[in-house]
Amino acid sequence: MPIVTPLTRMLGIRVPIVQGGMQWVGVPRLAAAVSEAGGLGILTALTQPSPEALRVAIRETRKSTSKPFGVNITLLPTINPPDYEGYARAAFEEGVRIFETAGNNPGPLIKYFKANGCIVIHKCTTIRHAKSAEKMGVDVLSIDGFECAGHPGEDDIGGLVLLARAAKELKVPYIASGGIADARGFAAALALGAAGVNMGTRFMCTVESPIHQNVKDKIVASTERDTVHIFRTLHNTARVFKNKVSMEVVAIEKRGNAKFEDVRDLVSGARGRQVYETGDVDYGIWSAGITLGLIDDIPTCKELIQRFESGVEDTVGALSQIVQKENATVCPVSKAKL
Repeated sequence: MPIVTPLTRMLGIRVPIVQGGMQWVGVPRLAAAVSEAGGLGILTALTQPSPEALRVAIRETRKSTSKPFGVNITLLPTINPPDYEGYARAAFEEGVRIFETAGNNPGPLIKYFKANGCIVIHKCTTIRHAKSAEKMGVDVLSIDGFECAGHPGEDDIGGLVLLARAAKELKVPYIASGGIADARGFAAALALGAAGVNMGTRFMCTVESPIHQNVKDKIVASTERDTVHIFRTLHNTARVFKNKVSMEVVAIEKRGNAKFEDVRDLVSGARGRQVYETGDVDYGIWSAGITLGLIDDIPTCKELIQRFESGVEDTVGALSQIVQKENATVCPVSKAKL
């Protein structure tokens, strides 16, 4: 049976699964595969070196799918910010109408997208930020729990509580992000009122993911204990894979009074990109969520999404057997309700 939610109706997709907008990972091959499989593929704008390169990536994605896909634009805390406006304009002019935003001060981007009739999914790590984005006019909120890869915020609140709070306090649809990598988690998110889920780490470990096979194999071999938080003392916490470089960063922070300059070379984006390209999992920092503990194979995106569809149906069916109606038939032998 189809899974129909406000997200599937709004975006015109078959399955309410959104691929996370991951740096160096959200490229045409993966985004197109997710969309073709029935979810929403996402191109990561800042993976492309320029707005013009993003135009090329959008055209390449369209060659592989005629189904909806979106573009992620994450606003980074940096002295020399990228040309966010240029990326946004290029994507809109290329016909993209679904955008995922994240980071601080998204107001100007959201205003631009809404003025042009676009759908905006905004990622938040707290309910107070979600309510602020709601006032800005976003269409969907992506609620990012402490379990997630990348930046979980500084409040350390898990998805179970965040999603329950969202159900009570938000007026627009929301999706669960962080900690989802199997059908049980998908069903749990729906039970908590989410209109869908956002997955990053799980899509990293698919056939169509552009990262090196060594990294995919490492994901399969890892457990939920194989991530670590860096930048805790810098108040910009990030969950990454636990390797030689990330543990060195943690050691530097533990010495006290660490500054970003002390770890800049270790955490450079160029080194992280090399991990994905060469397969040397210890060369740099790379994001991974605790869903590592739930990933034990490398399916195609189509296989993965089909597994989620059938798994949710099975899980919901099993739960329906737990709740017995008052007028259930009584067994004449045991006197138990059937």
